[in-house]
Amino acid sequence: MSIAEPDFLRRIERKQPHGFLVASVRGVGQVDLQPCIWTGVLILAGLWAAGWRIGLFATIGTLMSTATAHLAGVDRSNIALGLQGYCGCLTGVALVTSLGAHTSTYALAVVGAIMCTVLMGALTVLFKPYGLTALTAPFCLVSGIMVVGASSFSRVWHGAAPSGFSTTGSTSLSWSELWHAFFTNVSQVFLVDKWYVGLIMLVGLACAGVRVLLWTVAGSVVGILAAWALGAPASSIANGIYGYNAVLVAIAMGAVLLAATVWNGGYTLVAAAVTTSLTAALTAIFKTFGGHTFTWPFILTTWAFMAAVPVLTRFRPAD
Repeated sequence: MSIAEPDFLRRIERKQPHGFLVASVRGVGQVDLQPCIWTGVLILAGLWAAGWRIGLFATIGTLMSTATAHLAGVDRSNIALGLQGYCGCLTGVALVTSLGAHTSTYALAVVGAIMCTVLMGALTVLFKPYGLTALTAPFCLVSGIMVVGASSFSRVWHGAAPSGFSTTGSTSLSWSELWHAFFTNVSQVFLVDKWYVGLIMLVGLACAGVRVLLWTVAGSVVGILAAWALGAPASSIANGIYGYNAVLVAIAMGAVLLAATVWNGGYTLVAAAVTTSLTAALTAIFKTFGGHTFTWPFILTTWAFMAAVPVLTRFRPAD
């Protein structure tokens, strides 16, 4: 069970600007597909703990995407659940970690958040006949284009930040690298490689319910095991580079999109392992032209596995 939200939260949701702020906080939690406000609060706290720049840009992106949805007349129930803010949140973080906290980056974060809302609407319409959702695709498209194109503009490009991805190094995991990986797999969803941030976020996800917590843990463990079995460098595993997409896939399929059955559980674990190998493949592809993998492995894996569910009748979507 998730932690119940008190009556005063439901009351202030009906008021402006309080309802807008609650929806924005939920938008942060929706990066991990959770509308629980306590999840959003703790994840946002984790982002600020990672550094004021990351916290600020995550906040700017979330607020701007949510505000754009309000001004554009998006369905209010959709906004209230935070479904219009999470891609803006990730875009803000991606831009500041890739380009630095410059004046131009602030402007790009605002524009990127606005574009995320537009693309969210477009992709929602496009995928509706197939029973799929946009997930974090608007974030990946907007941030990917901006980061790749930034090097062409002298007022935007101030040097590249290190990606943290390595294809060489020892494959032997120490105990320190193992437990760091467990937590950074959670924080790397937000492009942060600090284990204590992952711990804060894990507590936030626990607020969304035991099922969410268990699938988060399972996703992190599967990500570590799959990366280790494939021979990934221990340093990259410890930084969460290989495991964060597995965490997202496990939460999405195991705790949200599929019913709680044994068959569905096995299907989800397979998907989490698949997305770990896909992370390496896509990273190698994006690296050739200076792009970033972001959450594409999670998106493509979840789309593929969920699109197959109507045919693979052993597996059942959530009610």
